[in-house]
Amino acid sequence: MMAQLRAGLIGLGMMGRHHARVLRQIDGVDLVAVADATGDPHGVAGNLTVGKGVEDLVRAGIDYAVVAVPTQLHEEIALYLAENGVHALVEKPLAASVEEAERIATAFEGKGLIGAVGHIERFNPALQQLRSRLDRGELGDLYQVVTRRQGPFPGRIADVGVIKDLATHDIDSTAWITRSPFASVAAHTAHKSGRTHEDLVAAVGKLANGVVTSHLVNWLSPLKERVMIVTGERGAFVADTLTADLTFYANGTIETEWEQLAGFRGVTEGDVIRYSFAKAEPLKTEHEAFRDAVNGSGASIVTMREGLETVRVAEAMLKSARLGAEVTL
Repeated sequence: MMAQLRAGLIGLGMMGRHHARVLRQIDGVDLVAVADATGDPHGVAGNLTVGKGVEDLVRAGIDYAVVAVPTQLHEEIALYLAENGVHALVEKPLAASVEEAERIATAFEGKGLIGAVGHIERFNPALQQLRSRLDRGELGDLYQVVTRRQGPFPGRIADVGVIKDLATHDIDSTAWITRSPFASVAAHTAHKSGRTHEDLVAAVGKLANGVVTSHLVNWLSPLKERVMIVTGERGAFVADTLTADLTFYANGTIETEWEQLAGFRGVTEGDVIRYSFAKAEPLKTEHEAFRDAVNGSGASIVTMREGLETVRVAEAMLKSARLGAEVTL
């Protein structure tokens, strides 16, 4: 039987409290140290002393750390962990810039450490189901991926705009489910809430495999939406990651006898299937995968190199909006 892994957590804010809860739930892991320079607003430390910084975690003799601090602090903390031989799961985005993300990824690779990025949507049951069905060829040739991610402004984010905070989910999950990187992006942004960073983006992209993508992301809507629609030759999959539902709209094979309707509809509507499957909490699945990777099982994590590519696409979107032109990756 494997020894319990000793885990540390830095950042006890909105996301940190969920990490603390899950670290205490999963088998094979003991949460032995927590730290946050601003204290413990949600009371998650329990009987642990709240350290001031990452040094306190390392002093506690941890095997791995979860980093849930603001994005601009990721590089400094991650590099310290790498230098001290500690595996790390860093919340997304991996870093505030491509250069910082590159330094982090290189440091962990150079030390032979397991480094992962918390792109939690990959672990959503609906997207996991979707990817396995696409891998089995259930949609045939892929044409388009459309994502919509909108809702009210989260009070927790001040250091990045909606592209690096939210659109990074869609960048990562689009490249992941299609198994293809982005080749180009074109984006328009807006600043409507008086903050420094953009709070709305509409972006289109093209993947290396020719699939066309579209992404609407904002912090300005009372309507909360987390949807991905993948269209291909056999129909369309709709994944809702809020409810973890996956629905398939088949291209019909039944002739429409009403001529006016047949001409108007193009492809015909076939069966609609909503799949039934187990719905584990994505954060728990993510943590179990990281634990298993640290234990050497080769579990499927979001690598730091993948996290770096997502930051690269996010920066290309920002550049495109600034220049008013398409940006090639």
